[in-house]
Amino acid sequence: MKTYQAEQIKNIALLGNSGSGKTTLAEAMLFNGGIIERRGTIEGINTVSDYHPIEHENRNSIYSTVLYTEFLNNKINIFDTPGLDDFSGGVISSLFASDAAVMTINVQNGVEVGTEIHFRHAEKDHKPVILAVNGLDHEKANFEKTLEMLKERLSSNIVLIQYPVNEGVGFNSIIDVLKMKMLRYSKDGGKAEIVDIPADQAGKAAELRGALVEKAAESDEALMELFFSNDNLSEDEIKKGIAKGIATRGMFPVLCVSSKNNIGVDRLMEFIINESPSIADMPAPINNKGVEIKPNPAGPSSVYVFKSSIEEHIGEINYFRVYSGKITENLDVVNSNNGTKERLSQLYVSAGKVRTRVPELNVGDIGAFVKLKNTKTGHTLNVPGNDWKYEGVKFPEPKYRVAIKAQSESDDEKLGESLNKIHLEDPTIIIEYSKELKQIIIHGQGEYHLNIMKWHLDNIYKIHTNFNTPKIPYRETITKSAQADYRHRKQSGGAGQFGEVHMIIEPFEEGSKEATMQKINGKDVKIAVRDKEEIVLPWGGKLVYVNSIVGGAIDARFMPAILKGIMEKMEIGPLTGSYARDIRVYVYDGKMHPVDSNEISFRLAGRNAFSQAFKIAGPKLMEPVYDVEIMVPSDRMGDVISDLQGRRGMVLGMASEKRFEVIKAKVPLAEMNKYSTALSSITGGRAMYSMKFAEYAQVPGDVQDSVIKAYSEEEEEE
Repeated sequence: MKTYQAEQIKNIALLGNSGSGKTTLAEAMLFNGGIIERRGTIEGINTVSDYHPIEHENRNSIYSTVLYTEFLNNKINIFDTPGLDDFSGGVISSLFASDAAVMTINVQNGVEVGTEIHFRHAEKDHKPVILAVNGLDHEKANFEKTLEMLKERLSSNIVLIQYPVNEGVGFNSIIDVLKMKMLRYSKDGGKAEIVDIPADQAGKAAELRGALVEKAAESDEALMELFFSNDNLSEDEIKKGIAKGIATRGMFPVLCVSSKNNIGVDRLMEFIINESPSIADMPAPINNKGVEIKPNPAGPSSVYVFKSSIEEHIGEINYFRVYSGKITENLDVVNSNNGTKERLSQLYVSAGKVRTRVPELNVGDIGAFVKLKNTKTGHTLNVPGNDWKYEGVKFPEPKYRVAIKAQSESDDEKLGESLNKIHLEDPTIIIEYSKELKQIIIHGQGEYHLNIMKWHLDNIYKIHTNFNTPKIPYRETITKSAQADYRHRKQSGGAGQFGEVHMIIEPFEEGSKEATMQKINGKDVKIAVRDKEEIVLPWGGKLVYVNSIVGGAIDARFMPAILKGIMEKMEIGPLTGSYARDIRVYVYDGKMHPVDSNEISFRLAGRNAFSQAFKIAGPKLMEPVYDVEIMVPSDRMGDVISDLQGRRGMVLGMASEKRFEVIKAKVPLAEMNKYSTALSSITGGRAMYSMKFAEYAQVPGDVQDSVIKAYSEEEEEE
């Protein structure tokens, strides 16, 4: 295979709603470039990109797939992405590794839910978008209606490069207003016959050409001056304006295709090569030291791994993009994320599961490594002497969680290994082994996302599992001061056990000072603060341990044992067995025995005194509350707010953003179970949301009672 230079390489993410024809378009592009000899079909389960068993079973893309094609002495790297938002991780990583996106629009349906969602992803990543209106051979094709929807729902900067002459059954002709020619195709599609525009289309074509020229001129001040001077631009000047307009997202060009019949695909590929940006046209990535990494062919070799996968008989495959210099076989590099030295013994380019070995890849190109020791998604590989790394892909926060358990205990270890492999392939699936909840919690993007994960466990890894409702990581605290003392005494023949501890506990707030007066048995008593230890708890909050012993009532060597006993009860709160937090403890008195006192005696005395005091200190449950941000169509905003209020949510504010309303709210995690499914039902799938942990807040009394009751019943059953 030929080695391509940066200016000959274009990297394109194929975006669009599920069923809009991304995979079929990719198939036609590979066929036109001679990478495959025959085009596969979704129905035939033989396309290059959807090659995983689950994709065959579901007839849609689950993973992003790395492909390439060669055309007009250039290389186009293609990322075929999933259309469903549950698999947005593949979309986001593909956008990161690409310089532009081609978005397929199903002409029967116009702008669908996935279209809007993917357009927002591209907008967030500042990626240019080319629109390919697909399926123009369908009997229900409606190009004009689709065009209206594009302008209404996506952008007013939509500009036509092409329009269909005879959409519907028999579609075979396209007017190209950039070339000012008609493209006519045979029934097998492929290469267009370029002919003059028919007389009955000349007026419409000229009008659209004028709009295109004006839009191209707007993208560059020099071109605008030429346009005002000459009232026109040359074809080269128009192309220059289009290229700049695309790169800056000031223009979203529309082209026409029938990917199923390979009509218009050759011209789309030509347009990508001529007008779409390359790595040199886009902002350079910034490393963790704040330095721009220019796409210098002679610079130090540097790559970023944007995707990892595991394949049978091969093992781990890492897909990367070259950001500086060039990569050659047997190059020694260092993983800047973990310091591991790696040798790049084999380089490949990929077209789905077919990999072709290559000797080198230049800046801007996409390739794959196999058999690296300790490299995965998100890692930077540099030649020695360059220890910086790229900021990398920012995957979305998880929105859906379930607890998972193997049906057979003998599969527990195997389940852990398999889940780690699944996370390697899909970083948006996050595995949490919760000691606190005694559950394995799986976090993902939606219910369907995690059901697909379960399919892999059942069918690929042969581990049968159950999904359960995840427990809520409550916290326990107190609302008032309380005093308790406990004497531990045990006599068993020889040396016995003796320890007595008197303590006061009170709520702790950040910045508050220790009290010097405390009420003990109804009397105000002065408390000394001899020493204190402020412990930042691993589960959040603090424990402040104050030594107020005077007169040697308890020897200093027993104070750590008392703290250990307190910590044992902090880990298992009396209300629901949850972690306790934000408590200040004063140990102010006690008794020792010259023979029988030891560490275990004071540990048990401290633990029991703390437990007794906790129960009379107004114990309260606290629950995790999340910041939730929802983008919702205006006509569904009332329904969404009403649903949030039914989930004990507090709406903090609303704002408008490009035809959508943005609702910001705080919602308890306990009320967010299956929210992604509910929100999709309320809004017809058109809303998007994100959630991020905000704080712990007290649980309302009625909710606390029901949680404690459920916990008690569960304990009795066990």
